[in-house]
Amino acid sequence: MNPYGLTDRTYPPKPTDVYLFSTCLVDQFTPQAGLDTVRLLEREGIRVHFPQGQTCCGQPAHSSGYPDEARSVALAQLNLFLEPWPVVVPSGSCGGMMRSHYPHLFADDPELHVKAVALSERVYELSEFLVHVVNFDHADQGAPCTIALHTSCHARRQMGVHETSAALLDSLDQVQVVQQARIEECCGFGGTFALLYPDISEAIVTDKVAAIKGTGASSLVSADCGCLLNITGRAAKQDELAGAKVPSLPGEHLASFLWRRTSGSAA
Repeated sequence: MNPYGLTDRTYPPKPTDVYLFSTCLVDQFTPQAGLDTVRLLEREGIRVHFPQGQTCCGQPAHSSGYPDEARSVALAQLNLFLEPWPVVVPSGSCGGMMRSHYPHLFADDPELHVKAVALSERVYELSEFLVHVVNFDHADQGAPCTIALHTSCHARRQMGVHETSAALLDSLDQVQVVQQARIEECCGFGGTFALLYPDISEAIVTDKVAAIKGTGASSLVSADCGCLLNITGRAAKQDELAGAKVPSLPGEHLASFLWRRTSGSAA
């Protein structure tokens, strides 16, 4: 068992084919992270399949207390990933929904429950997949830099993969990762939480921005776009209010950071 009570997984050998579940936020706000995820996997000799019918994982409805609506959204995903290939998700939040909650959503339907369990067992968060299945090992081709890492609550507590993003960054010999104070604390996003409780969310993310800036890091890296958008968005608002012309806390998804650093395109 890992520290968060999750059963340790048995990882398969590197496959020839995988599915990509890109997530809503990657699709709508940070498509480069999705493209760089594909580049990272294809460089390893893996064919990446992207079912065009994929939509949301169902987490917003589920976490807001609408299980029927969440089930309806999740059902559409159950019927997309039909081959027995791993499903790679560049988000611990969406990965956690599919892996931990899909079986519970369909617990009352024996046939769908079997399908949900089978799919959940094939879901891998991106950094987890790169470390434990791909055995990612590429030389750092970028200039020396200092960054802070933020790991989402779901990746840390639900998926139990809080160490794999750090392991990938530690493998880059020109990258120094500095640790923020209270690193395990939430960024305040929480999906619909930020919409339902904006004042609380703002207070939480303001503390998170201060903690990250306090490290002296030049930028932020995260494997979850929700956290990344929330933290850098709050920092950008602070910059706007202060009249700053240069972002005080730029951020990048882990997939894009890894690709830049190991493909020869890093500044």
